Amino acid sequence: MARIETPLCDALGIDCPIVQAPIGSASTPELAAAVADAGALGTLAMSWRDGDEIRECYADATARTDGVVAANVVLDEDAGVLPPGECLETCLDAGAEVVSFSFGDPERYVERVHEAGGTALATVGSAEAAREAVAAGADAVVAQGWEAGGHVQSDVASMALLPRVADAVDVPVVAAGGVSDGRGLAAALALGADGAWLGTRFVATPESGAHERYREAVSGADETDTAYTDLFDGGWPGQPHRVLETETVERWREAGEPDTGERPGEGETVARTPDGDPVERYDDLPPVAGVDGDVSALPHYAGQSAGGTDEVVDAETVVERVVADAVAAVDEVGSLVAQ
Repeated sequence: MARIETPLCDALGIDCPIVQAPIGSASTPELAAAVADAGALGTLAMSWRDGDEIRECYADATARTDGVVAANVVLDEDAGVLPPGECLETCLDAGAEVVSFSFGDPERYVERVHEAGGTALATVGSAEAAREAVAAGADAVVAQGWEAGGHVQSDVASMALLPRVADAVDVPVVAAGGVSDGRGLAAALALGADGAWLGTRFVATPESGAHERYREAVSGADETDTAYTDLFDGGWPGQPHRVLETETVERWREAGEPDTGERPGEGETVARTPDGDPVERYDDLPPVAGVDGDVSALPHYAGQSAGGTDEVVDAETVVERVVADAVAAVDEVGSLVAQ
C-alpha cells in the first residue's frame, strides 16, 4: 500500500501523518493503542484523570502497542483534575515521550518536556499563536479550526487558518477541525499542513470510550447538525465547544437561549457516571460507556466532520482508509495537471 510521509512522521516517529485527537473522557488505552498500532499517533487525554489513573492508563496503552502514544495536557487552570504542571510531571513519570498542550500558553512547560527527552506539540488558533508556541520551543503546532468538535480555541475556519499557520512557522503543522477522511488529509497537505488531527472520526470507533448511543449519534449526523456554544459549562465554564444538536440544546434554544441560572432543567440530575456520581444537565461530561440515565441529554462533542463519519468502524480501519483515500485524492488531483 502506498504511504504518505511528511516531516511530522519524522518528528513523532510515526509511519503516517495522522494524529488521534485526545477526545476527552472518551479517550481510552484501547483506542490510543489501536491507532498507534496502525502507524499513527495515539493520544490519551490526561487532564481529567488523577495521578494513579494517568499512570495506569498510560501503562495499559503502551503495553498494547509498540507504536507511539502521546499524552495531552490542558493548560487552562479551570479545567482538569490536577494542576497542569502536576499533570505534566505525572505524564512524564509514566513514560510519555510525546506531549500535546492545549488551551493555554505552553511556554512554562515545553522545556520540561525537552529535559525529559520528549517532543512537544501545542494547539493554536491563529498564526500569531503559532509563532508564540514555536518561540516557546514547541516542536510542532496543531492548527485547530473553528469547525472542530469538543472544546474549541479558534475563531477561524481551517481553510483560512492552515495556510497562515504554515507560512508563519518552520515546524510541522497538524490540521485539526473538519477532517474525517483521506480527502480531508489531502486538502490539509495542499494547504501547507504536514498531517491531520482527527477527533470526531475516532469517537465513532468501538475502541473509544463513547457510549454506544453517542457513537451512533455521531455516525448518523449531518454536517449541519452541530452547535457552537458555551452551553455545557458545568466543570469548565466559559470555554466554547461544538456539540451535536441534542435534546438539551434544542430545549435551551426553544427557551430563547437564556443565560446560566435561567436555563431549562438547570441543576437537574439527568444521568450517573459509571461510579454512580450524579451528572447534571449542563455538565461538561459526554456520555461515556457505563453512564446510566438520559444519555441524550449530555453533551455529544462532535465537529462538522460528523457529516463525513457515516459508520462505526475500528480505529485501524480508519487509519488505513484515510491514508489510502488521501493517496487516491492526491493522484486524482495530479491527473488534472496539464503536462
